[in-house]
Amino acid sequence: MLMRLLRQYLEPYRSMIIATIVLATLGTMGALYLPSLNAAIIDEGVAKGDTDFIWRTGMIMLAVSAVQIVCSIGSVYFGAKTAMAFGRDLRAAIFDRVLTFSARELNRYGAPSLITRNTNDVQQVQMLVVMSATMLLSAPITMVGGIFMALQEDVGLSWLVVVAVPVLAGSIWLVIRKLPPLFRAMQTRVDAVNRILREQITGIRVVRAFVREPYETARFERASAELTESQTLVGQRFAMMFPIVMLVLNVSSVAVLWFGAHRVDAGNMQIGSLTAFLTYLIQILMSVMMATFLMMLLPRAMVCAERIGEVLDTESSVVTAADPISRLAQTSVVELDHAEFTYPGADFPVLRDISFTAQAGETTAIVGSTGAGKTTLISLLPRLFDATGGSVRVDGADVREIEPELLWSKIGLVPQKPFLFTGTVASNLRYGNPDATDEELWHALRIAQASDFVGAMPGQLDAPIAQGGTNVSGGQRQRLSIARALVKRPEIYVFDDSFSALDVATDARLRAALRTETTDACVIIVAQRVATIRDADKILVLDDGELVGSGSHDDLLISCATYAEIVDSQLSAAEAAA
Repeated sequence: MLMRLLRQYLEPYRSMIIATIVLATLGTMGALYLPSLNAAIIDEGVAKGDTDFIWRTGMIMLAVSAVQIVCSIGSVYFGAKTAMAFGRDLRAAIFDRVLTFSARELNRYGAPSLITRNTNDVQQVQMLVVMSATMLLSAPITMVGGIFMALQEDVGLSWLVVVAVPVLAGSIWLVIRKLPPLFRAMQTRVDAVNRILREQITGIRVVRAFVREPYETARFERASAELTESQTLVGQRFAMMFPIVMLVLNVSSVAVLWFGAHRVDAGNMQIGSLTAFLTYLIQILMSVMMATFLMMLLPRAMVCAERIGEVLDTESSVVTAADPISRLAQTSVVELDHAEFTYPGADFPVLRDISFTAQAGETTAIVGSTGAGKTTLISLLPRLFDATGGSVRVDGADVREIEPELLWSKIGLVPQKPFLFTGTVASNLRYGNPDATDEELWHALRIAQASDFVGAMPGQLDAPIAQGGTNVSGGQRQRLSIARALVKRPEIYVFDDSFSALDVATDARLRAALRTETTDACVIIVAQRVATIRDADKILVLDDGELVGSGSHDDLLISCATYAEIVDSQLSAAEAAA
């Protein structure tokens, strides 16, 4: 998976990769050439007292160093730029894929895991690309070139290279070979910490209301301790790395000086050559160390790449038709024909044999007890889920055959849990219609009974909205969400229990204003409160996933026992008959 991601997302930056390779090669060759020049200065200049030779060779060394510095800087620049672009594209790909997911896929992964995969996991793979561009490219060149240059200086000491390099590489491999399972466990535990922390922050009111701070603290500490344990095991492995490298490096240096001194004493080698050989051996071992350092990053990057690949390879259960319908008749009619829905892994369907028609210019209400399937039912209209049986049609066409953007443009959904985005009142209202004028925004706010509190806010339409709308009350969030749907002016309005946080008087005013605004639209209202839906043209009664009643308020009081029970639990006999 890692190689697939690298091939796919580095392909557009081939020219920068080539520039990085060329500059890294030139910089490494310059670094390899300097020890031989230094050896020449010692053997030919210092030993013989040739000052001119020292000056000439010294100037050459300065020129080579300047070229090496420029090439190294250029190599790091292009390599880092490539890696950052790679990370940006990979994050965008994950984000685009997640946007195609239905509620089923989102529930499968969960928000904390998806956030971790798009941030921490991408960062780990990106770090591998950065380090490869800045270190790995030069490591093999240094290793091969260093061996060649060392042999040029003295063949008699070459056996030290043959011994030192495999010993260093083998020792490090024994340390890192068990890292992948540790990294996999560590990333999973990062997900767990993020999930628990997100739950505690989101549900802080519930935690405090039930005095569960000690329990939640203990739960977070357990997850944190498990993550700490994984990180400690990885850290212990890493802690063994540098002592091994330094041990091999220092022992090799002592061996070169020991055996090299005997060769110098015997006249088989010059002091400058010994110095150069020692430098080349250090460069060779350092290149091995850099390569093995990348091997430390590789296991975690491979695990992260697998997690990223899981998201990128997940296909949405809500797929676009091969030849989608791109135009619909403007009838604003919603039809369900023996619709059925079963959650993945469930033994029984949550909706069974649901059939009804919602016409334009009518208000269709859906009522039922908690867990009857009301929200699941209306989620079938914008294809948050796809029906597992029967069909759902909009303007005579099956929603599975309609182009998604066209379907969504026809539906204005006000969800059960209203959500506002970070920004201003205006930016939230223009979410469905970016070209809406200020007058259109105020018109929608007046209908949604929100103009009074928005007018009192500092900045009015430009008043800031915090993430999730946490700086306004629940009722204000609901009214702003309703106004957002009104600004869009869709053909089909779907209100999923969107009046629950409103008082009775505000609810009545809002519904009266809505009737004049949505006279030509199809309106579907899900509500728990009978007072909200009693004036609807048609009321659908759901009970345990089945449609047990359909008709007006007065008709259902007589013909549907389930509806009569709901009314009795909320209204007095006089109110129900009124």
